[in-house]
This record gives sequence, C-alpha cells and structure tokens, in this order.
Amino acid sequence: MSLELILKYFPNITEIQKEQFAKLEDLYKEWNEKINVISRKDMESLYEKHILHSLGIAKVMDFAPGTKVLDIGTGGGFPGIPLAILFPESQFTLIDSIGKKITVVQAVAQGVGLTNVTAIHGRAEKVKDKFHFVVSRAVTQMPVFLRWLHGKFEKEQFNTKHNGILYLKGGDLGEELAGIKCELFQLKNFYEEDFFETKKVVYISKGNV
Repeated sequence: MSLELILKYFPNITEIQKEQFAKLEDLYKEWNEKINVISRKDMESLYEKHILHSLGIAKVMDFAPGTKVLDIGTGGGFPGIPLAILFPESQFTLIDSIGKKITVVQAVAQGVGLTNVTAIHGRAEKVKDKFHFVVSRAVTQMPVFLRWLHGKFEKEQFNTKHNGILYLKGGDLGEELAGIKCELFQLKNFYEEDFFETKKVVYISKGNV
C-alpha cells in the first residue's frame, strides 16, 4: 500500500506527481540505511504515517501559486517534501538544526526532481526571510513554537486563509492550546485509517501569533 494510498485521497494528481510520490519509498529506504531519519518500524508504513499525514495540511489548505512556505524542524522532509510535490508552483523552505537530516532532504528533493525546495541547516529563529505560511509536525509545544515566528510572515495575502501556521499534532491539545486563538481540523474527517483517529491540523492566523 504505497502510491495507491495517495491516489485514494488525491485522485487528481498528475502523472509527474505520481512518479514523484512513487520514488519516495526507494529514496527513503536507501537514505534511511545511511542516516536514520525514520524509525525502522515506520519505514513499513511510510506512505501512511509520513506522506499521507503530511498531506493532511493539503486537506485544509490549497496553497495558491507563488505561496512561500517554511517547514520548521522538517526532519527527513515532512511535511515539506510531500507538500512540495503536491504544490509545484509554491516555494518551500525546509529547515532543521540537524545537518544529516538536511542531507537526506536535499538528496530526496533532488532524487524526485523538485525545483521548489530549499533545504537549510540551521535554527528557525535565525531565518531572515518572510513567508505566507509556516508548517510543522509536532516539533515542540505550541507556545514555544510561536516564539520562533515573530517577524516571519509576509503582509501580502492571496490564499483562501489568512497567512499563518498549519501545524500537525495528535492527542489532547486542550492544555497546550489554552489561550491561543486557533482552528482545529480533525484528520479522521478526511482519512479513514485508524492512525488518523486523534491526528489534527492546527491553524493559527498570523494575527494571533
């Protein structure tokens, strides 16, 4: 269950996108043997737990051409690489403080022919550019995450949602999100696999950062 799983929920992708998603499995297997960025157990469910999970953001937000997206704490390239495949006309900057993970990101992006991905070894606080959206996958507690983002957002807006944060998180978020104005989207409303039962996309407009 690999590419079929993506096509189940994103049936309208192009032939090029199908090829790119299909290539991810071999690329991640090859690189994971050299640099362990995904647990051995998770490699068996790469398309469900990493790729489809990353694309949960696309069920909430359809990035318009020209959108600039920053993926903080990208690890092996999630959610940034699957989103970059799905939105080839948007620009993705993937950053991680661990250099060997960025090595994998660069190799995978090159391996599938992505020209809309920039990979940076560094800390999010040091990034000087501005973006329309910031995405991430459970990299830290939300109050800490928000502190990293001051001055990171573009003023111009042309997407269906205001510029802001799209954050993949699981479990009970009541305490963590207390006092933060946000919108929660349940991934179980989009995907039927058990893995997504407690998974969510948290949207926070830049005005509430």
